[in-house]
Amino acid sequence: MTVAEKKSKKEKALVIVESPAKSKTIKKILGDGFQIEASFGHIRNLPLKDPKTDNLGFDVNNNFEPKFEIIQGKQKVVTKLNDLAKHSDKIYLAADPDREGEAIAWHVRQVLKVPDDKIYRIVFNEITPKAVKHSVENPRPIDMDMVQAQQTRQILDKLVGFKLSPVLWKQIGNRNLSAGRVQSVALRMICEREEEIEAFVPQEYWSIHALLSKDDKSFEAELSKIKGKAVDKNIPNAEEAQKIVDFLKNYPQDFDVTKVTKKTTKRKPTAPFITSTLQRAASSKLGFGVQKTMQVAQKLYEGMEIDGNPVGLITYMRTDSVRVSDDAQAMAKDFITTNYGDKYYPEKANNYVKGKQNVQDAHEAIRPSYPDKTPDSIKQYLDNDQYKLYKLIWEKFMSSQMAPADVANKTVEITAGDYTLRAGTSKVMFDGFLKVYNDADEEEQQAEAKIPDLEQGDKVKCQKVEPKQHFTQPPPRYNEASLVKALEEHGIGRPSTYATIITVIQTRKYVEKRDKALHPTLLGRTVCKQLVSQFADIMDYKFTAGMEAKLDQIAEKKLIWNVVLKDFYTPFMEEVNAVMKTAERVVIESDKLCPNCGKKMLVRTSRTGNQFLGCSGYPECKTTISINYLNELDSDSEENQAQVVEEKCEKCNGDMVMKTGPYGKYLECVECKNRKKYIRSTGVKCPKCGEGEIIEKKSKSGKVFFGCNKYPDCSFALWDEPTGEKCPECGELLVKRVTKNGTFESCSARTCSYKKQIEEPQEG
Repeated sequence: MTVAEKKSKKEKALVIVESPAKSKTIKKILGDGFQIEASFGHIRNLPLKDPKTDNLGFDVNNNFEPKFEIIQGKQKVVTKLNDLAKHSDKIYLAADPDREGEAIAWHVRQVLKVPDDKIYRIVFNEITPKAVKHSVENPRPIDMDMVQAQQTRQILDKLVGFKLSPVLWKQIGNRNLSAGRVQSVALRMICEREEEIEAFVPQEYWSIHALLSKDDKSFEAELSKIKGKAVDKNIPNAEEAQKIVDFLKNYPQDFDVTKVTKKTTKRKPTAPFITSTLQRAASSKLGFGVQKTMQVAQKLYEGMEIDGNPVGLITYMRTDSVRVSDDAQAMAKDFITTNYGDKYYPEKANNYVKGKQNVQDAHEAIRPSYPDKTPDSIKQYLDNDQYKLYKLIWEKFMSSQMAPADVANKTVEITAGDYTLRAGTSKVMFDGFLKVYNDADEEEQQAEAKIPDLEQGDKVKCQKVEPKQHFTQPPPRYNEASLVKALEEHGIGRPSTYATIITVIQTRKYVEKRDKALHPTLLGRTVCKQLVSQFADIMDYKFTAGMEAKLDQIAEKKLIWNVVLKDFYTPFMEEVNAVMKTAERVVIESDKLCPNCGKKMLVRTSRTGNQFLGCSGYPECKTTISINYLNELDSDSEENQAQVVEEKCEKCNGDMVMKTGPYGKYLECVECKNRKKYIRSTGVKCPKCGEGEIIEKKSKSGKVFFGCNKYPDCSFALWDEPTGEKCPECGELLVKRVTKNGTFESCSARTCSYKKQIEEPQEG
């Protein structure tokens, strides 16, 4: 009797989820009557492109009919799911509550060899007993409109990626390049911002600041009007500023308080997080990258061990809806009134509407599943990153349900001749929601204390006047958070795609992150220039946003998926074929000159796909320079030039700093200048010897691998970087593997089939 046959005597229902972590939480909720199994993410995908037939996995001549196949390495999972399904009375497909989750559920259904009447689709926005049990009691069919919308996205992305990329290969001579329907538009945003910065001409302007006093209480005021008109950067130079300063300093009498405006306003809380606002807040407040934010949120959603039981702590983290359920509002009300008092709860529950079209309102905003589980009450069960993100989500949600703050604002206008100075302040009279989510109260109250009680008709003395020089600033470079905001504002991408978009353009070496800002590389700017000049429609913001809207309309039964593809395909291929006929090789010139012969340095690509600068005088001059080295030299950050590390010099015990040279990073002693190669440690202990650490190494051919630093005493080695986590099935080390089908967390043991998808396939 097989294992499945033994289990079938007790377990008649099978629930299929994506991840083992999620399955543990659901198992605890549903109990012994249910067998919970994971598909480990996607189990089928469009096949890889066949170079001989140019087959992309769908039939253009047959209404774009796709031909999905089981992902390599997933056959064992499919076999196991089928074995369990045969011995189950009911099969529940419990993939995530979005289009991608719907598609995963459909693909699982396609590989299960059981009758349709045994299979049900269930969805829940939070992994709580009430939500999960309600979904089991109220199953539904698979939503094929959502599946077809996701399928259309896959086909579109593959079409654009595999048809545009060869154009880049031909023109730039680098087969590691790729184009993508969304990633290339995001690259365009970054490149255009860089052009704005380079073209920006700073304009000088001056502001005038005065130190005034009344009854020995001093306060500051700034010039706001000249002859009743707002200043607004209208003082162009030092001479004009000095004239005003001289006038105010020599004004023969005290200044007049001509207007005092007092107003109490209500500062309302803002909506709970959606995907994009969570990513932005985690970036600004916690310093998290977009990808890290989503990875940590995923764990909080799937479930953490609390008092020995797996508990899903937050609702689904891929959403652009600000809606909150009635149950959640009721739980928040109980918590707020019990812990803060009735005055902290509004007269009427706060409801939010997102002022944007194409909002996916299938599930809620991001919020704690159990509002009564405060961050500090479960801190001991979370690691530092999980605690920080959960605290941010909890505080944002709780504050969104609280009463507004009452803020007293006071503005004072003070006149001397033709000049009006302004002093303003605000004071929080009732903190309301600020009690939970805002820490600026104390500063505001301190600012109020610096301004005396002034009324219209009062006189104030001028103690000091000084001018300050300013220059207008260029628009800032995008960071990950502001790029997400820009993508959202343009209607490009969706909650499930933001992290992937940003990861892809960095992985492709089109963009580099320096001092948290996204800088386009020479390669990225060249790729963008070629695509924009030759494929204006594909690279157009409105066109890309319009295609996103069409995908939404497919999911809403308003458009037919293969008609959308046909309308796109014909003009697109005409454009691609026309460009390919005339495509010529492009030389990427840098602004650097060869240090040996003085000729221009060109961006070149090695056989392994890495970019470097090579002299345009090759083969007579064979000078090469690392692009990474130039980036470090161009950086404004001193930390990039010499970053102190924990390691001490082996010769004199002096401090070591990390520097970057033409051949990469190295360590140098600040005392004796002793140098040594920088070795990156993964921080993972060697499982073989238990003493060494696994470090990054390079083979003779230049390929990166990971091995024990105790070599040759210990020969442990891996081709993939270890994550430090243990396999939930066999206990061996988990590694991160990047393939054309996506990025996976896999078991390092060859005999173990554990695999979990953590990133979607890269476009193109």
